[in-house]
Amino acid sequence: MAYANSDIRRGGSGCVMWFGDLIDLRQLQQGGQELYIRTDASELEPQTGSTKNQTTVVASKKNKSKKNKRTILVTVIPAICLMVILCIIYLIHRVLRNDAVKAKTEDDIELETHVDAQDLPLFDLQTITTSTSNFSIENKIGKGGFGLVYKGKLVDGQEIAVKRLSKSSGQGINEFLNEAILIVKLQHRNLVRLLGCCIQGHERLLVYEYMVNGSLDSFIFDPTKGKLLKWPKRFMIISGIARGLLYLHQDSRLRIIHRDLKASNVLLDDELNPKISDFGMAKAFGGDQTEGNTIRVVGTYGYMAPEYAVEGLFSIKSDVFSFGVLLLEVISGNKNRALYHATDAVNLVGYAWTLWKEDKVLQLIDSNIRDSCVASEVLRCIHVSLLCVQQCPEDRPNMTLALRMLENEMELVEPKEPGFFPRKVSNEADLLEKQNEMSSNYNELTITSLSGR
Repeated sequence: MAYANSDIRRGGSGCVMWFGDLIDLRQLQQGGQELYIRTDASELEPQTGSTKNQTTVVASKKNKSKKNKRTILVTVIPAICLMVILCIIYLIHRVLRNDAVKAKTEDDIELETHVDAQDLPLFDLQTITTSTSNFSIENKIGKGGFGLVYKGKLVDGQEIAVKRLSKSSGQGINEFLNEAILIVKLQHRNLVRLLGCCIQGHERLLVYEYMVNGSLDSFIFDPTKGKLLKWPKRFMIISGIARGLLYLHQDSRLRIIHRDLKASNVLLDDELNPKISDFGMAKAFGGDQTEGNTIRVVGTYGYMAPEYAVEGLFSIKSDVFSFGVLLLEVISGNKNRALYHATDAVNLVGYAWTLWKEDKVLQLIDSNIRDSCVASEVLRCIHVSLLCVQQCPEDRPNMTLALRMLENEMELVEPKEPGFFPRKVSNEADLLEKQNEMSSNYNELTITSLSGR
């Protein structure tokens, strides 16, 4: 049943063995010898404490192992499934994206082919993004039908204006190409200069020279800034716009009809020289062609010639009409679509015609320029403007004649009733207030060189 070494402390040797039941076993605090007990395996757990503990430890380890395996299975299997699903989604997205990128790349190639054919420089998107501080709102300087316009600064210090085609813009790729291709062919001191464009990804950008003083409308329609444009400067601006239009209509390689000439599309450089901009709506003609028609009327109401607004007919005379309206706005400091006359309820063109018939046309002059204006020059400009806004295109001068008239190189014919659109007045009190305001600003002027009628 058991055995142990014999006590060898006093010279003893050999081993001691037990047979039969073991009784009166105890654990000594000191001394003693190891006793080895033989037991059946089936009796190991109930009879031996140390063996029982070992068995329990082994069983516990087995249980923990099983639990760990179950935990691993429960955790890993869903994770693997999730990864598989994500991989499938990613692959599908990648295929769709590649198709989209491929399509866009084909568009880009087509656009770049057109642009390269015109020798127009292409800017890198990163260059434009950096120059505009990632198109920050602080660099926003304007907004139009094309989209937003941002100020930028290239690494060499050159300041630029970046027109960014908006996804929600009514204009699209055709207008983008139209402006990029047309304006690169145009070189005139009174036309804004296009430096290049950017065609990359979703971006369609046009890069222009930066005009320090912004657009003409920000001056003439502003009571404070309007004081900075005295009559000599306004007359210089009028003449510059006329020369720019004359170049478009006659002297450029292609005959260009702008179709959207207005105060906001005339930019001013650091010396307040005018430069016509925004050729997205422009139309080019070759040979002797001077007119066309369209079912898609584009432009700005108030500046449109009657035949274009109503019938879609446009020509160089359509631009002449817009020039006439712009001429009246520069002289009066008021927008064409504002209301002036209490009885007729007409726009600026109609109001000017009413004053012309009553020999009171000098009441039209902006109070900011009355002290600096030359009465004969102002009257001549008003006369030319009324000739430019005639109802029938045949009665309007071309820009060659208009410029000669402005520079007093030819006699002026009597204008007929202009083409303008009466507008209904919802608040007569406001209209009377506007009329009284203009009348109160009127100072008497004398004219010796020209008569009004």
